[in-house]
Amino acid sequence: MLGPMELEFSGEVWHWRGPSPYHFVTVPPPHAAELEAVKRLVTYGWGMIPVAARIGGTPFTTSLFAKDGGFVLPVKDAVRVREGIEVGDTVEVHLTVEGPRPRR
Repeated sequence: MLGPMELEFSGEVWHWRGPSPYHFVTVPPPHAAELEAVKRLVTYGWGMIPVAARIGGTPFTTSLFAKDGGFVLPVKDAVRVREGIEVGDTVEVHLTVEGPRPRR
């Protein structure tokens, strides 16, 4: 990966009710495979991949979580409120994964 990786996809917003409830969108398998191929170059640990994301007109930064052999995008409450997103809504997502992170 020489420069930023750009991914666009749509997905359904779902709610995880665990000890720290949060909303997510699952990255589709073809894009998850692309991310898996560059994960070791961009992760900061635990398989987390930092991204710049945009849903609708709202940009935000977060990290993709590895889950069930793929990845999920956490959707911040501020983004959901601003965009009027509810659980079960299908949203269009734009992700940017930056190039290799410097080794320490």
